Amino acid sequence: MPLPKPPAKRADMLNADDYSSQPKPAKSSARSSTRATSAKPARAPVLELVGKEPLNTPAFQQTVNDLAPPARNTPAAPPKRATSAAPVVAEKISDGSPSFPMRTATPATSGANATQGGSRRRKGPAGPAKLFVLDTNVLLHDPMSLFRFDEHDVYLPMITLEELDGHKKGMTEVARNARQVSRDLDALAADMGRAPSDASAGIDLSKTGHKDARGKLYFQTMNLDAQLPIGLPQGKADNQILGVVQALRTQQPDRDVALVSKDINMRIKARALGLPAEDYFNDKTLEDGDLLYTGVLPLPADFWERHAKGMESWQQGGITFYRVSGPMVPVLLINQFVYLESPGATPWYGKVTEITGKSAVLKTVKDFSHQKHSIWGVAARNREQNFALNLLMDPECDFVTLTGSAGTGKTLMTLAAALSQVLDDRRYTEIIVTRVTVPVGEDIGFLPGTEEEKMSPWMGALDDNLEVLARGGD
Repeated sequence: MPLPKPPAKRADMLNADDYSSQPKPAKSSARSSTRATSAKPARAPVLELVGKEPLNTPAFQQTVNDLAPPARNTPAAPPKRATSAAPVVAEKISDGSPSFPMRTATPATSGANATQGGSRRRKGPAGPAKLFVLDTNVLLHDPMSLFRFDEHDVYLPMITLEELDGHKKGMTEVARNARQVSRDLDALAADMGRAPSDASAGIDLSKTGHKDARGKLYFQTMNLDAQLPIGLPQGKADNQILGVVQALRTQQPDRDVALVSKDINMRIKARALGLPAEDYFNDKTLEDGDLLYTGVLPLPADFWERHAKGMESWQQGGITFYRVSGPMVPVLLINQFVYLESPGATPWYGKVTEITGKSAVLKTVKDFSHQKHSIWGVAARNREQNFALNLLMDPECDFVTLTGSAGTGKTLMTLAAALSQVLDDRRYTEIIVTRVTVPVGEDIGFLPGTEEEKMSPWMGALDDNLEVLARGGD
C-alpha cells in the first residue's frame, strides 16, 4: 500500500467536522483514502479475527499491520480510543489473573466496605473479653460497678448475693448501696425465671439502659469444687469466693478470669494461691482536689499587649472596667477572678462580669486586705481571701461556695459578710446557719436539754467565730 503524502505544515490539526464527515467517492486523494482506512468500519475484521483465531497467528499479525494507519497521521483520535479502552483492558487483566483482587476494578465500593469494616472493628473489643469475679465490697463501695467493665463479663458468686442481703438494712451509705445493687440485679434478672437457660448464657448488662456495658452478667447456679489449701476455713465468705475463682479458671482454661476486690488481704491471699486479683479504681477519677473548679485564673505576662487592640476602659462607681477581645476570651467564665502578678510591678486583680461574643468585660476588685476596707474587723490575708470577700459582698452573686482546708477562714469571712449586710447595710433581714450533724458519740436525739442545748455541740464553731467578731476581729 502506497504511503500518503505528508502534511504541508507541522502539527496540522483536524476539526470536529473532519471526524464526523464521510469521505466523498468522487475524490480519491491520499488524505481521503487514509481517513477511510482509519475509520471505525475498518476495525470489524480485527474484532472478528480475535473471536475466531488465536492472537499469535501470522495471519492476524499481517492483518493488523495492513490495517493500522501511520502514527503521524492520527494525532488526536488514537489517544481518545486508547483512553476509552483502558478500563476494558484493566477489567480483563483483573478477571483473568488471580494475582489481582476483584476490588481493583471497583475502588469506590471496596473503599466503602473497608471503612465500614474499620468502624465495626473499632466498636468491638480490642481482645477477648475477660471474666471478672466481684467481691461483695466492690458492690458496696460503688453500686454502679456492675456497668463499668466495658466489654468484659461479670460473675457474681452466690455468697456475694448472701452478703448483699445482710447489708441492706439501715440508713448508712453501705446499706443504701446494697439496696441499689439489689434493685439493679432485680431489673437485670427480671426475665431469667421464664427461660432457665438465660442463667448459663448470661444476661446482657446493657438491657437496663447502660449502653457502655457491653458484657454479660453470670450468676453462680451450681456448686463449684475447688482445691484450696487445708489451712483456709471453707465456711468463710472470702475463701468461698477464692474457690469460685479457682474453679472458673479450671473450667475455662482459655479465658482470663480475675478477682476484683477492695480487700487488701483477700488480694494477697489470691495472689499467694496463684490467682490474678485486681483493685477497683473506677470511682477514683475526681479524688484529686486540683481537678475541681477554683474560680481563679492567672493571666500571662503579655496579657495587656496581646489584648490591647480595640480595648475600651471606663470608670463607674470608683471601679474601672475593661472591655477586651483576644485569644483568652474563650477560656474566661462569668464571676471568675483573674490576676496578674509580676516581680517589681503592682499586682492587678480583676473579675469577669460579662462575656459577649468574642469580647469580655473585666472590672477591678476591691482590696479587702487593707484595714480601711475590713469587714467587722476582718481583713483578707492573702489573694484567695480577698477574692472570697469580694464574692460574699457582691449582691449580684446569689450563691457562693468556698472550699479550703481547716483554719483558712471560711466560716469567719462568711459570718462577717453576713453580719455586715444584715446589720450595717440592711440588705437582708436574717442569717440562717446550718451544718451537717456527724455524730461521734451519741446521736442528737439522745443529748439532754432543749433544742438549743442539743444543737450547741454542733454550733461550737459558729459561737467561737461570733466571739472573735464581737471583739473586732482580733
